[in-house]
Amino acid sequence: MCEPRVKIERVLLEEGANICVVTLNRPDKKNALDMDMFYAIRDAARDLASDRSLRAVILRGAGSSFCAGLDVKSVLQNPSNATKLIDRPAGQLTNLAQDVAWSWRTLPVPVIACMHGYCLGGGFQIALGADFRISTPDCKFAIMEAKWGLIPDMSGSVLLRELVSIDIAKELTMTARVFDGTQALKYGLVTRLSQDPFSEAKALALEVSTRSPDCVSAAKLLFNSTWDATEKEALEIETKLQRELLIPPLQNTVTAGARGLGFPINIPFKNRQEFWRGT
Repeated sequence: MCEPRVKIERVLLEEGANICVVTLNRPDKKNALDMDMFYAIRDAARDLASDRSLRAVILRGAGSSFCAGLDVKSVLQNPSNATKLIDRPAGQLTNLAQDVAWSWRTLPVPVIACMHGYCLGGGFQIALGADFRISTPDCKFAIMEAKWGLIPDMSGSVLLRELVSIDIAKELTMTARVFDGTQALKYGLVTRLSQDPFSEAKALALEVSTRSPDCVSAAKLLFNSTWDATEKEALEIETKLQRELLIPPLQNTVTAGARGLGFPINIPFKNRQEFWRGT
């Protein structure tokens, strides 16, 4: 589908048809998160955020698993690593540990995670940062942090509450229980199941890429901003975002309208507006 565009030690970025495939690339360790992986994922997401031609991202793991979570032994070899992960830079919303999941949520294009093998702990939280999650039925999931006497700290407190009830979030966090993709679907933690998540992700990404890139970015921001908002806040945000789609430049809105009405006009979509960057 794609040709390699950028190689980072722990992450591969491949782009084609305005869709980028981001591959966690530490297959010998089931893509477990060492410090290099944390930095590489954060930097990859930052790089993609500035690409206004991008329409969708597919996030996957190389080898036998999506991501087996934190490489505890590697990270704890240097006592300063814990501080590097949890210290929050002045003026920033997230720290490094949270960046690797939250960055996918704030990327102004849809992110589709493909899970197989193991999706544990920090790997699970990275997947939760995506807009859609497609999993094999036998993929193994767990909020694994309790095994190490910890809590999920990679933005899981926000990402979980939008998908499951509070009792399920507490149970899975307190027990570190392993469950499969079929159960994850019942909980609402994955969007759908597939024996070939990557093929389904490509089809979804291509479908989304036929829509106005401004509309898609606005839709992502709309629901991320209003899901837990008050009615007043939600309605105000809705109007604000719609206004951005109805005032110049209007080419993407006009193009979408013409196609929707079946007009014989071939106006291509432009790159998304700068307004959506970093939202």
